[in-house]
Amino acid sequence: MGKIGRNEKCPCRSGKKYKHCCARKDQIIKPSVSPEQKLKVTLMKSVREIQEQAVQRKETNHELGVFFFYSTGVGDAWLLEMTDCDCIQVARDGVALEPPIDENSETIEVNWSHMFAFKSKQLELTAYSDKSVQLLPDAPSLQISAAIRRIRKKFSKDQLSQVHLPTP
Repeated sequence: MGKIGRNEKCPCRSGKKYKHCCARKDQIIKPSVSPEQKLKVTLMKSVREIQEQAVQRKETNHELGVFFFYSTGVGDAWLLEMTDCDCIQVARDGVALEPPIDENSETIEVNWSHMFAFKSKQLELTAYSDKSVQLLPDAPSLQISAAIRRIRKKFSKDQLSQVHLPTP
């Protein structure tokens, strides 16, 4: 069955136009989703999407709020948080990894494994666990640095400081 036009007769056979009859009922039935719930669903959805791209060994990247996702042709995928330069690997060698993300109705908590910086126009990662350093030459460094600039322009300093909550 095709989509019902707003100005067509309603399929319930009331004789009214769809926009004055059941269209409003359809809108009322759909539960409204809060922005936090949308972000929560979208973050995990984006993690799963980038993992799928990594399994297929496709090079791709995209942004979601303060997050940057990318996958490489060798099957690695990373999730980067742009305000504090934290990151986690979500796929390695074409195999999806379980992301250390804990979500509830109010917060999204990520156990970041690395921090990142740029050295000689390459992405350099430092592990939080043992302070080991590694370079990722296949990372989309230009796109990442451009995303950092865009995000820092888009949000005020107050908003950026509220992204992270102090640890107890």
